[in-house]
Amino acid sequence: MPLFRSLRLIAVPLLLAGLAACGEGNKPADHPSSETPKATLTPVKAESATLKAVLARGRVNCGVHPGLIGFSYKDNSGRWRGFDVDFCRALAAAIFSDADKVTYVPLSTTERFDALKTGKVDVLWRSTSWTLSRDSADGVDYAGINYYDGQGFLVRKSLRLNSATELNGARICVQTGSTSEPNLVDYFRTRGIKYSPVVVRNEEEGRDAYAAGQCDALSNDVSALAAARTTLNDPTSHMILPEIISKEPLGPVVRQGDDQWTDIVRWTLYATIVGEELGIGIKTVEAQQMESQNPEVKRLLGSEGNLGGGLGLGPEWAYNVLAQVGNYGEIFNRNIGEDSPLRLSRGLNAQWNAPERGLLYSPPIR
Repeated sequence: MPLFRSLRLIAVPLLLAGLAACGEGNKPADHPSSETPKATLTPVKAESATLKAVLARGRVNCGVHPGLIGFSYKDNSGRWRGFDVDFCRALAAAIFSDADKVTYVPLSTTERFDALKTGKVDVLWRSTSWTLSRDSADGVDYAGINYYDGQGFLVRKSLRLNSATELNGARICVQTGSTSEPNLVDYFRTRGIKYSPVVVRNEEEGRDAYAAGQCDALSNDVSALAAARTTLNDPTSHMILPEIISKEPLGPVVRQGDDQWTDIVRWTLYATIVGEELGIGIKTVEAQQMESQNPEVKRLLGSEGNLGGGLGLGPEWAYNVLAQVGNYGEIFNRNIGEDSPLRLSRGLNAQWNAPERGLLYSPPIR
């Protein structure tokens, strides 16, 4: 194993003070892939205000959904799990070499951006759609896309519907403060179809209203509808209609004006994507680091050069992400894919060079 684990003295005093002062935080997620962390890889330079605060605290404050099966939820033991939760863990692994150094902050749709802008959280990894108005007016930046989604409709099979165009006069549950509400208006207005909106405050209220028969259809991102279906008494009695009425690129959100932090969040995501592309996963990362002759693998895993230095991180930042959390495909499959109750297909979230090509693509690691 390359000897890249020596601490960088320039950041040691700051980190030690932060570790001594930090509290318990929320109970960390317990994952089968967790392993004893390596020695802490302290950043070479912390010019970012957010990174300095994270180091002093000793944890990443990650804004997450309060309860969306597959993406962000507490299990029966009170541990946070899910697709978005794993990306929070990946960020902690990149910075601290310890994926459990995360405090999860559950946030509603209406409070998420204020929590980010006021510093309550360092990053939002919370099913948040990237739109022009949000990116340009909210004082926030999007650091990438970790899930390509779209809005659809969940209905009862007993209605014998084949298309959303048959929802004329239907009562449709939709969440206020989300992109789903204006998307619904645009879709039906364009087609001259009338409907009655049943406006709810959050996903849980929407699921409950739909289950109670207060609306004929529930409209939300397809991923959220798949999660909602698993909570119903008889999931097989409900279906998601084939129409996708919007583009919903979901990804991590950070505060504007903190370029180093944005880069760290962005390249943590890309490390999981390119890790899958290169065939590097939890079970193979150690052998790949020691044995691979592929220059891109060697650069990514820190056995050749130190690309992490440009981010202010140590050379094995990506190694720790892939060893402790896994690559994108592993994160996807265990939380929302074939190995999960949601059983979502990769679809647009497949790699760009997969047999059935998707949109997942990382810039080069060089």
